[in-house]
Amino acid sequence: MRRCIQFLFSCLTLCSGIAGAPVVAGEDTFPADKLEDLKQNVLKLNRDLLILEEDLLYPAQSQVAFYVSVDVGEYFKLDAVKLHIDNKLVASHLYTDHQRSALIRGGIQPLYKGNLKSGDYTISAFFTGIGPQGREYKRAATLELEKTDEPAVIELRIADASGKQQPEFELVQWPAP
Repeated sequence: MRRCIQFLFSCLTLCSGIAGAPVVAGEDTFPADKLEDLKQNVLKLNRDLLILEEDLLYPAQSQVAFYVSVDVGEYFKLDAVKLHIDNKLVASHLYTDHQRSALIRGGIQPLYKGNLKSGDYTISAFFTGIGPQGREYKRAATLELEKTDEPAVIELRIADASGKQQPEFELVQWPAP
């Protein structure tokens, strides 16, 4: 498999060198339609290489992905998230105003994508931000994950609890596709 990737990379390098070579006056020029075909082939090879790389780095049977979402965001202004798997920090993110705005408008931010073997794991997410009355707010949410051979997708959800006038933090595992 590694040789296949090296071969594809070599082809891409060679083709991009040919496509970008300067044309000298008096030389036979490469026909435009063949050049366009060559460019399309290079783009297709590049796409195939990226897909192959993704499959090699994150095989479906061990894949795990974490996403952050915010519902309304009236009672909590998100500043940072830290993600731990079995007490090991695997991802953290500091949020800008632009990113917070996108989350409040319904966006979902990919936080971490990695591999986990089948087994039991403790997932912990630590949220830092500004809570009600403008005070600093730190909360955590935990999920006991039983990883199988199926890809696992977990959402770190921040939702407003209007009755309590407090934010709620939870980790939700999406059903397997």
